[in-house]
Amino acid sequence: MRRREILGAPLLQLSRKARPPIAGGYVMDGFALGHRLRDGGRFEPARQTTKVETVIAGGGMAGLSAAWWLLKKGYGDFVLLEMEPEAGGNSRFGQNEVSAYPWGAHYVPVPNRKSPLVRELFEEVGLIENGELNERHLCHSPQERLFLHGRWQYGLEPEVGLSRQGREQFARFEEMVAGRHATGKWTIPHALGEVDGKLEGQGFGAWLKENGFDAPELLWYLDYSTRDDYGSSITDTSAWAGLHYFAARDHDEKGPFCWPEGNGWLVRRLRERAAAKIRTGAVVYRVERRGAGWRVRSAAGDYEAKRVIWAAPSFLASRLVEGAPPALGFSYSPWVTANVTLERMPKMAASAELAWDNVIYGSPSLGYVVATHQSLRTHQEKSVWTWYYAMAEKTPAEARKLLLSASWEYWRDRVIEDLSRPHPDIAECVSRIDVFRNGHAMVRPTPGLLGGEGRRTLLRGLPGLYFANSDLSGISIFEEAQYRGVEAARRVLS
Repeated sequence: MRRREILGAPLLQLSRKARPPIAGGYVMDGFALGHRLRDGGRFEPARQTTKVETVIAGGGMAGLSAAWWLLKKGYGDFVLLEMEPEAGGNSRFGQNEVSAYPWGAHYVPVPNRKSPLVRELFEEVGLIENGELNERHLCHSPQERLFLHGRWQYGLEPEVGLSRQGREQFARFEEMVAGRHATGKWTIPHALGEVDGKLEGQGFGAWLKENGFDAPELLWYLDYSTRDDYGSSITDTSAWAGLHYFAARDHDEKGPFCWPEGNGWLVRRLRERAAAKIRTGAVVYRVERRGAGWRVRSAAGDYEAKRVIWAAPSFLASRLVEGAPPALGFSYSPWVTANVTLERMPKMAASAELAWDNVIYGSPSLGYVVATHQSLRTHQEKSVWTWYYAMAEKTPAEARKLLLSASWEYWRDRVIEDLSRPHPDIAECVSRIDVFRNGHAMVRPTPGLLGGEGRRTLLRGLPGLYFANSDLSGISIFEEAQYRGVEAARRVLS
């Protein structure tokens, strides 16, 4: 081993030098502003105060959905304040000379028949026409594939080399999920159904063990699923949330809906409808009681309002909103997203057609989605791959410490190393890697969160102030964000 290390070192250095340089850096870094808010930093006092009936604080999917609903109902006396240069939250997107690409949420499953709000919006924007799905926006085939045992297979459930034990347990798990789905109690949004309190208070990993599920392939698949949707491992996810991922959706519809810019496609449509009401670069740094109403202080000016919809993450409220309770029991997953620009496609590790979603078995990452997958071009040499990493194996505090300390070069090398497993020549194909660090990307549905007093207090809100972020659902997905935003808008209208 010593001799190989000595002889191999110059060759390794030589091969690295021969590779084309990879450009890139960090994008959309909001740490400084976020920590300034956290630490009670000072902001320039407003030069003017505007009176408005309602202020929406936060321009993610919840805030945009609240604005959408208010406008649909003919209510226009409001303003939406967003701290970033563009509204969109976890559905923001970017674009370069090759393609648009997502920085976060990148698809929406075909909505259930019992998801009325989602279907209403989708009909409005042309995703559902006369009751039929608009196939132009459905994910093209092949949709998903998994790299394991040195080859690609289509579909994400491990099949190559699957043991008899694994096959039996996959079948039994699917049977249990189907039985729960058939009850009609597992819904999206989940407020339209029922939450099993016993399952919600138990860890998913413990529930699996209790029910005799121990096949490595099944445990990997379920852990991948919770990391993908919740940013948390099966250990840190409630059993109810782990089962909800599978039991709440209808599985007889093709899908999902996806676009080069991910859910940024929906952001565009919602922003268009509320453009006159949106103020960007308008960080809200204090919300104070003023008689029967509220004074909202922001970088875009102060607002005197009768009502406030707090669509920003709930944990911020106790620091910025007078009288707001702490978000007790809430835990947020840090994420890293990297958009990888390729000048040419790598040689495939095995003969298999590139899918939209490409996952690597056993990797801590979630794999990558291909921004150019929906293109109708017969040949496209260049592409952008969006690589996702939910830092689920670490505590949130440990993960955030790494986010703050690690250099861009650290993440560049992590991305290349991970993608090299199925694509050994990937480093020769990449011209740029841009990295987005999100310290509080999404709430983790930890055991007991939904039944906890912290969440119940936030749901009640304050007089004239309504909490609306998707974290109130314990699940950070589009449907829940939309529901929370519309529910807050309904309270304003009532």
